[in-house]
Amino acid sequence: MLRYTLMRLGIFVGCLVVVWGLVYSGIAPRGLGDSNYMWVVLLSLVISAPISFVVLRGVRDRASAEVIARVDRAKANLEANRNQEDVVDDTARAQAQAQGRAS
Repeated sequence: MLRYTLMRLGIFVGCLVVVWGLVYSGIAPRGLGDSNYMWVVLLSLVISAPISFVVLRGVRDRASAEVIARVDRAKANLEANRNQEDVVDDTARAQAQAQGRAS
């Protein structure tokens, strides 16, 4: 996930530099008044989102598979712990019943 996040940030920064250059060269329109910085950032976000979606598809899929694997391992560990507790509980109950019958 860190790799994907850093790659996504890199694409955003690249778009930010390109948009900044286009705005200050006059090719892209400037924002109104003091909103120029916000305009450049928002335009960069809008441009970088679809680029990231297409370019980073493989990286995103691998990261997703890793997250799914971790969740599955955690679920398996929880189930194993739950089963272990059930065995101990069943054993304790059986011993208590056996002692109750012997008395």
